[in-house]
Amino acid sequence: MEPEEFDSDVLRQFVLAFKKGKLKPIVKSQPVPKNNKGPVKVVVGKTFDTIVMDPKNDVLIEFYAPWCGHCKKLEPVYTELGKKYKNEKNLIIAKMDATANDVTSDHYKVEGFPTIYFAPRDKKKNPIKFEGGDRDLEHLSKFIEEHATKLSRTKEEL
Repeated sequence: MEPEEFDSDVLRQFVLAFKKGKLKPIVKSQPVPKNNKGPVKVVVGKTFDTIVMDPKNDVLIEFYAPWCGHCKKLEPVYTELGKKYKNEKNLIIAKMDATANDVTSDHYKVEGFPTIYFAPRDKKKNPIKFEGGDRDLEHLSKFIEEHATKLSRTKEEL
């Protein structure tokens, strides 16, 4: 609730609208990118549901912080990963600045940076967290190929 004026009538109207399900949540979000054609798609609070939760695509999503040293180190590797899989129709490599955007699903917990999840197209509410492996091209590729529901090319030997 972000009222310009606050009194009992404004509060009453807000509560009634809430009970009727007529309110839209306020989502912290950077502006939606005008050009999102790169190898790594940029996700913001307003596009999280349409990109990450899209049941047509598998999505690998990195939640990062711009000031994080580990995230900066991962950036070129992650871009290379995006280039490697750019021709896959049903796989999106994406990233989101978790300090400037709300994650609109409770199934994606971000407690440190970077946090990487794989969201299979048929199990958006059960994403698989990338843990324990090196954050390099080889391990991230292996993680994708292990969990992807539909890759068009033949799997490479790693």
